[in-house]
Amino acid sequence: MIALIQRVTEARVEVAGDVVGEINQGILVLLGVQKDDSIADAQRLAERVVGYRIFADAEDKMNLDVRDIGGSLLVVSQFTLAADTKRGRRPSFSSAGSPQHAQTLYHVFCDAVRALKVPVQTGRFAADMQVSLTNDGPVTFLLES
Repeated sequence: MIALIQRVTEARVEVAGDVVGEINQGILVLLGVQKDDSIADAQRLAERVVGYRIFADAEDKMNLDVRDIGGSLLVVSQFTLAADTKRGRRPSFSSAGSPQHAQTLYHVFCDAVRALKVPVQTGRFAADMQVSLTNDGPVTFLLES
C-alpha cells in the first residue's frame, strides 16, 4: 500500500459540488492499493501514518504526530498512486488492486485509524473527486507498507 501524506492546515473533498469530507489541522492521505496488499499491510500503514512525527513541537522540530496535536485525517482513495511510471509516456496500472480489493483495504485502513482514536473524514471511493488543501510547510511524504 502507498500513502502520500501531506501536513495540512485544512483540506476537503467534494463530489459533484457537495463536500463529502473536511478537516482542519491534520493529514491529507492519498491512499493507493496494490494487488498484493493485505489487511495486515493496511493496518500497519495506518499505524505508520498516525504515528509519523511531522508536526512541530515547541522548539519547531518535527517531533509530534497527529494525535499529539489533536488533528484529524482526510483519507482519499487514489488509484493512480499504484501506477508504474518507469517507462514510456503512459502509466500502467497492472500492479493496482482491483476495485473490490482496493475498497476493502481502504475501509480497513480507515477503521484502523479510527481504532487508534484519530478522527477520520473520507472521500467517496471511486468517485470523481475534487480535493482542496492548504499544505502546511509544505510537508509531503510517501509512505509504503
